[in-house]
Amino acid sequence: MALVSAKEMLTKAKEGKYAVGQFNINNLEWTKAILLTAEELRSPVILGVSEGAGKYMCGYKTVVGMVNGMLEELNITVPVALHLDHGSYEGAKACIEAGFSSVMFDGSHYPIEENVEKTKELVAICNEKGLSIEAEVGSIGGEEDGVIGAGECADPEECKAIADLGVTMLAAGIGNIHGKYPENWAGLSFETLDAVQQKTGSMPLVLHGGTGIPEDMIKKAISLGVAKINVNTECQLSFAAATREYIEAGKDKEGKGFDPRKLLAPGTEAIKATVKEKMELFGSVGKA
Repeated sequence: MALVSAKEMLTKAKEGKYAVGQFNINNLEWTKAILLTAEELRSPVILGVSEGAGKYMCGYKTVVGMVNGMLEELNITVPVALHLDHGSYEGAKACIEAGFSSVMFDGSHYPIEENVEKTKELVAICNEKGLSIEAEVGSIGGEEDGVIGAGECADPEECKAIADLGVTMLAAGIGNIHGKYPENWAGLSFETLDAVQQKTGSMPLVLHGGTGIPEDMIKKAISLGVAKINVNTECQLSFAAATREYIEAGKDKEGKGFDPRKLLAPGTEAIKATVKEKMELFGSVGKA
């Protein structure tokens, strides 16, 4: 199956009261693990790529080529969107040109007028090419690939202004953060989320920072219009832990050093388990 826009899968998710997982990719092994798990569980999936990860993987065209090759070689039949995560204005344009099927323009750090202006231009380009586009209002807390947010709660009126431009999905800050949540975290602002949904209607909403949010909060967020949930840190942690355990156990030395294919295998299996757990929690299993 070829890459698809995220619009149809997210529209179905919001109507069906479940969420599609976005799992960020950083290399071939992560991508393969996520795609195989999605196929096994018959779940639609979104592969997220930060600008930093895109550079690490030798550029956006390389990422597109790798993902398209895997879709064919692994016989993937579930819907898959390749999505730029927290993209700049220039990054979004570069990913559109490279062949991504979806982009996020994070204009949350601009004044709302500039966010509207830049988002409007990108919406027009994406509509012409049949791509999905995500926008953001109210920054997400924490840091991800150098993008730092203070964890602001979005203004519902500003969310409406962005939604009215015709974006496919909207990320609204509701107290969520990237990375691990601190012990004194106040939790998600469901009051803000409810107000945003009332202003944006049927538009699918996005929850960033899905790692570490309690299950009951995840389910409540889905009931209030969240149709896409981003997971990155949890995959990083599970991959690192499994790889560290393998190294510390002293396996695969044989006097020749580590075989990279064997070295990365435990971490790859750990990512599969993490993705499976999240897809089951989000309710996307069997929805392809």
